[in-house]
Amino acid sequence: MGESGRAMILERPAPAATGPLRLVAREPPSPATGMLLLRVAACGICRTDLQLCEGDLALHKTPVVPGHQIVGYVEAVGTEVEGWHVGDRAGVAWLAGTDGTCDKCRSGRENLCAAATFTGWDVDGGYATHATVRADFALPIPAGFDDVAAAPLLCGGVIGYRSLKRSGIEAGGRLGLYGFGASALITLQVARHWGCRVFVATRSAAERERALSLGAEWAGGYYDEPPEPLDGAITFAPSGDVVRAALRATDRGATVAINAIHLDRLPEMPYDELWWERRLTSVANFTRADAQGLLALAAQIPIRTRFETHPLADANLALTRLSRGEVDGAAVLVPG
Repeated sequence: MGESGRAMILERPAPAATGPLRLVAREPPSPATGMLLLRVAACGICRTDLQLCEGDLALHKTPVVPGHQIVGYVEAVGTEVEGWHVGDRAGVAWLAGTDGTCDKCRSGRENLCAAATFTGWDVDGGYATHATVRADFALPIPAGFDDVAAAPLLCGGVIGYRSLKRSGIEAGGRLGLYGFGASALITLQVARHWGCRVFVATRSAAERERALSLGAEWAGGYYDEPPEPLDGAITFAPSGDVVRAALRATDRGATVAINAIHLDRLPEMPYDELWWERRLTSVANFTRADAQGLLALAAQIPIRTRFETHPLADANLALTRLSRGEVDGAAVLVPG
């Protein structure tokens, strides 16, 4: 297969282990008005990609190229683009575009725009040698990160940052993180930078040890009771039972932020577990301001990401490893 352009396409969902993605030759498109064409250097693999490939989330277009944690270099610039030039490094995240005119966009809540489009779902993503992006939604990447290390910041990092804000946690507050994959690993570093006390719940003994090494005060299983009631919590596991466990661990007036686009269910529970002004809130997408804020913090702290790399043709293998809980940190595709 020629090297001019390649992509992993999804035509119909199936279990990751059966190889639903197919490698095809695909010529890089010319960028339309307002768009950039990127040569992809790295693309992170997200649990949302897995849910799309396996059918937990309905496809919006077929075939589609998944992937929404893209780091690439500008190869061509469309007309009416300002501020970007050939050779610039750019990041592409989940939010591919909004209408910019609705009440949500005009009030700084573009993550809730009903006309929003999403990378790797509504438009082709980064499981490819090339990708296009709206220039006004492309993100500058801090110089301190190489391409592969930067990729996990663009979804897990940004959505974790928004989840922290949705949880209402403040400096000195007791924060619970339920699940400790790539997103929680970054979120813990931001929370510690803010001066939060962090308590981690995960079923993996290795992840508990890692959390403690990064400054968590306590680490236990999903259903273990933390030593103190939590002032806020974020759940990363797509399980309603884990959401309920986090809620039971919170203090009066606390918030549990659900960091998931898909949850298996919300379990029945007694009202006493929600009473005393405890709150459950979903975390839906993020804004460009969220992304810019997280990337600035990433350079300042600096955040350290963990990852394993895979060639483009091994995207099915990487998704299978993610589905089995075998990925250490984040999986990142390197098309080159």
